[in-house]
Amino acid sequence: MIACLAPLVVLLNGLAAGVLFGTQLGGWPLLAALPADRYVHAHAFFATRYDPAMPLCLLGTLAGDIWLAVLAPQAGARGLFVAGSVLAAVTVLISLTKNVPVNKWVRTLDPDNLPRDFADRDPRWRWGAWNQRRSVLTILALVTNCAALALLL
Repeated sequence: MIACLAPLVVLLNGLAAGVLFGTQLGGWPLLAALPADRYVHAHAFFATRYDPAMPLCLLGTLAGDIWLAVLAPQAGARGLFVAGSVLAAVTVLISLTKNVPVNKWVRTLDPDNLPRDFADRDPRWRWGAWNQRRSVLTILALVTNCAALALLL
């Protein structure tokens, strides 16, 4: 079971880390530079494409790390899988409490008829800061999971 589960966890974690790394390289700088109406349009476009896949990847990483922490025969690998599960759990927590609410709110906005106080409520910098944190955590989880997998080989 470990021989199938460990590579699957690394795959799911790698997909999540790759998407979040990509947001740091291109997605976030683009969204930050756009005028408000174009930002709302672009953010809604991106969010509807990432939301179906990212929860599966992050929750799959978290669940798989927990299982591997229980099943791994070596103490070192178990410890690394525990660390990976903690990193994945914090990423999920940030996503659910900081990023997802912004994504949902932005999807309710009409880019051609933004609220008058949008400039005061513009979530870009707050969303970007939390997205950067979860990107780093997910990449650290991937490094941790790769190290754990290497110990199993």
